[in-house]
Amino acid sequence: MAETETVDQPITASKYQVRAAYRSGSGEIHLDWSEDRLEEALADETGTLWFDIENRNGDLPAIETLLRERFGFHALAIDDALHENHVPKIDDWDHYVYTVFLAIDYDLDADELREKEIDVFLGKNYLVTYHEGPSHVLEKLRKAIGRDERARLKRGPAHLLYQMLDLGVDDYLTAIEHLDEGIDRAQDEVFGNPHPKTLRKIFRFKRAAAKLNRMISPQREVVNRLARDPFDIVDPEERVYFRDIYDHLVRTHDITEGLRDLISGALDTYLSAVSNRTNDIMKILTLVNVLFLPLSILVGFFGMNFFGETLAFQSPLPRT
Repeated sequence: MAETETVDQPITASKYQVRAAYRSGSGEIHLDWSEDRLEEALADETGTLWFDIENRNGDLPAIETLLRERFGFHALAIDDALHENHVPKIDDWDHYVYTVFLAIDYDLDADELREKEIDVFLGKNYLVTYHEGPSHVLEKLRKAIGRDERARLKRGPAHLLYQMLDLGVDDYLTAIEHLDEGIDRAQDEVFGNPHPKTLRKIFRFKRAAAKLNRMISPQREVVNRLARDPFDIVDPEERVYFRDIYDHLVRTHDITEGLRDLISGALDTYLSAVSNRTNDIMKILTLVNVLFLPLSILVGFFGMNFFGETLAFQSPLPRT
């Protein structure tokens, strides 16, 4: 019976933090695989290694050395990974594929969408992920592996990448739901009591929807290549899963386009409501002005100058 090891704390290297999960070709699963035994896992061609690197202190030279000497990645791929570009892409390096995935972190309190770049190196028997600071998507994947490590690791690193992308797309959908609910609340405020705060909310939603749309469009093309291009390290039977992710991204992109239309409609409605309120105020001021217009005419006609001239005309001539 295969052994299963669990761990509560991540493995901490001297200048960076790594977490490694390894399933050997014989079926043994280790959720706390040591970095010192990295070569042993890489030599197991039928095994599956997930090696996650989290950079928290900005020590790029040590991480560059690890990626170059221990994994043999090309200098250009390493440079792309260590210097965030926030653009989804995919490069084929024959015995591995380098790709960039943009995960998101949606702040419900501030209605702010923050993007999180995850750099991925996919090999025949390994998946290496690199990111700056904690990653919500990878943490969810790690918990899922902890709950069912055999099912998550037995199908290889390409399927593990699919699981990561699937969790990331789920976060896209969650953000869209929050945006949709926020837009509905903003529309209610527009019809009830439009306020400059409402306008600021609408613009925050507009920025978040535009950022999400810019992330999904290139990410869709990256997943499409994983689903259709004949990469050597992606088995043909795994491509159907990436096609499923591609379909989800296409629908997500369409939904974001609809959200942008809703936000534009809410903005137009706000401007129309404010304009109508201004017109109502002008009507009231005009009515008040009309009501006081006769009095203003009388006061102007029978003013001090009129009575002064009348009195001067009726006064008797001075005696000589």
